Amino acid sequence: MRLGRASGWISLAAAGIVLVAGAAGAQDKRPPASAAEIQLSFAPLVERAAPAVVNIYTRKVVRTRQFSPLFDDPFFRRFFGDDFGLGRPRERVQNSLGSGVIVDPDGIIVTNHHVVEGADEITVVLNDRREFEAEIVGSDERTDLAVLRLDGTGGEGLPSLEFRDSDDLEVGDLVLAIGNPFGVGQTVTSGIVSALARTQVGVSDLGFFIQTDAAINPGNSGGALIGMDGRLVGVNTAIFSNSGGSHGIGFAIPANMVRAVIAGIVQGGRLVRPWLGVSGQAVTAEIAASLRLERPGGVLISELHPGSPVAEAGVRPGDVVLAIGDREVANAQALRYRVATLSIGETATLRLWRKGRELEIEVSLIAPPEDPPRDTTELRGQNPLAGAVVVNVSPALAEELGLDDDRPGVMVLETLRGGTGRRLGFRPGDRVLEVNGVTVRSVRELRETLAAENRRWRIAIERSGRVINWVFEG
Repeated sequence: MRLGRASGWISLAAAGIVLVAGAAGAQDKRPPASAAEIQLSFAPLVERAAPAVVNIYTRKVVRTRQFSPLFDDPFFRRFFGDDFGLGRPRERVQNSLGSGVIVDPDGIIVTNHHVVEGADEITVVLNDRREFEAEIVGSDERTDLAVLRLDGTGGEGLPSLEFRDSDDLEVGDLVLAIGNPFGVGQTVTSGIVSALARTQVGVSDLGFFIQTDAAINPGNSGGALIGMDGRLVGVNTAIFSNSGGSHGIGFAIPANMVRAVIAGIVQGGRLVRPWLGVSGQAVTAEIAASLRLERPGGVLISELHPGSPVAEAGVRPGDVVLAIGDREVANAQALRYRVATLSIGETATLRLWRKGRELEIEVSLIAPPEDPPRDTTELRGQNPLAGAVVVNVSPALAEELGLDDDRPGVMVLETLRGGTGRRLGFRPGDRVLEVNGVTVRSVRELRETLAAENRRWRIAIERSGRVINWVFEG
């Protein structure tokens, strides 16, 4: 089984049709009561929703070098190296396709980040076959979402979809997926919500996906997942598949996350998410029993960042975050998702479990601070880290790079070609902990420690949660 990208709500009552299984309130939902109800058609719903779903075609110029076949010979490369040769520059055009959803009549479109990533040209084709050039307003790799703006609409109002509160979805609700699978043209498939709050999908680090059995295939990425009231409940983004085709397990980004990303990009110019400054782990059955919780669930706080809004509000290590507002959180991924759908400047209510009782704490949501300043520095000199670019870790940097760990410290941002650091195996993301027994807390301290002349270097780094101790001679 492998995970693949899936490249690619209107009221039925208004159309004179009632689908009781998709009514707005959970208390009104029931299975079909007669053969006549089973025979009802989705056609009026599709007729009104489909014009807001578009096809997206991208062009990207890929530059490569063409070498002699001799350079594929391992014996030849042994003497001249992998990068030797005077290959001629060669350009080729790479085309790709996907889908998108018009969410504003002024020509604002949401699609997947991977659909438009690196594109030199973007063409959007509407359901009525009109074509427009589009520009990227902003893109967010962490959620795999991008916002486009159409050029040349002449101020004409375009068909668009309204957002629905995706938290109102329930497993079993009917949904339709609209997109452009395999480039065959706009296609509609139906299914149900198979599961909610899927966090172990691996598409993005802010994943909290709607799972559906509505057929989603390559080309559907960025397309619409709509509910039975005709509003947008999600943006289709990925599938589980052995063959690249649909096996009935598709994933969509919830509308609440989509709406937050669009608001941040369009209104603020760039996306900045709220910052809590906590880290923790999911509450297992064993942890729940030790804390006298009735059932597993929530996030056990292990660390608080100095000066974080939750620390100032009175949250302590050992507290369990059970919910934000009226929405429960099952694990750390769910907590990140809930925070990411809120706005800076708002106040969030955290429901906590502390010493056998529940309590609520109000937390002000702020932007991640640039503290300490990053002090980006290329290390030089006769030392093992020469040629490495290092930076102070701050909450702002962690948010920018999509890091889970925003603890203060020094991180390798990149290793320059030809530098000692790259040759000795240092990698971007490594945290420098100690040099010759001296704890490294800032770029300035690291620079000063490396300035000393030594023939023997002992450097401790942290990589992917493991501490590695290296000794270098000479």
